[in-house]
Amino acid sequence: MSPLVRYALRRLAALVPVLLGVTVLVFLIMHLAPGDPAQIILGPKATEESLARLRHELGLDQPLVVQYLRWLGNVLAGNWGRSLQLKREVLPLVLQRFGATALLTVGSTVLAVVLGLAAGVVSATRQYSLADRAGMLLALVGFCLPVFWLGIVLQILFGLRWPILPVSGMNSPNTTGVLDTLAHMVLPSLTLATGAAAVIGRMTRSSLVEVIRQEFITTARAKGLPERAVIYRHALRNALIPVITVVGMQVGYLLSGAVMVEMVFSWPGIGLLMVNGIQARDFPLVQGAVLLVASSYVLVNLVVDLLYAVVDPRIRYG
Repeated sequence: MSPLVRYALRRLAALVPVLLGVTVLVFLIMHLAPGDPAQIILGPKATEESLARLRHELGLDQPLVVQYLRWLGNVLAGNWGRSLQLKREVLPLVLQRFGATALLTVGSTVLAVVLGLAAGVVSATRQYSLADRAGMLLALVGFCLPVFWLGIVLQILFGLRWPILPVSGMNSPNTTGVLDTLAHMVLPSLTLATGAAAVIGRMTRSSLVEVIRQEFITTARAKGLPERAVIYRHALRNALIPVITVVGMQVGYLLSGAVMVEMVFSWPGIGLLMVNGIQARDFPLVQGAVLLVASSYVLVNLVVDLLYAVVDPRIRYG
């Protein structure tokens, strides 16, 4: 077994306590928060007898430890429970909605990486120029802009003032084409990617400037290599290692930030589903959605760690 495979297996085993901690935390927050799911389901006119009967059917009259262990055992057996609000199985429901969130996150990540790398390379190779200062100023502004504010501004500009892009939903009515979905993705992806692109741009500039000053870059230039080859073949590859770490962290930020963006743009993803579930005190739905998002986040970080060896062959996993 190769060191990389052993390292991946060890990391996968280390994810188990992390995910268990997430389930305990979410379970406690949901069950200790005020509000009675039985009361929400039956309405304000429900009698005490009907409320007690429904709590018993849902298992809400059991101690918290019993409820948690029963839920966890069912999850491990593949039964994620049934939504109290939507009356549907949780696992297929969250997987269906997670597909929309994953599409938005992937689109935002690609946009953030392209914009961030381009801005970082231009700034690093033209230090203290007007392009450098303008790029870093835009990165600072992009990092500080609140997601919900930027989303609303883009909706006003491109939906009302210049109505050229759709401002809500994932598809137009009675339309399922790829181009229509891509058109709906533009504004929410741009909203979500702006902050991440700013962080990636600043990190790319900082890392690339440091690498450019090293001796092997001076040697490459002394050999007469074209400047483009020196930057993109030698300097940028070595500068990408800290950038990959930042990109992995930004994917987690984009996943969590998608909740706010989905509310602003009515994007039918798992974030919007969780918000509705929290308002309805839908325990199985919220716990299943959080578990799926947390699992995705830790797996993304594992992939980022494994990518180090691809980018930098000097790294070995013993």
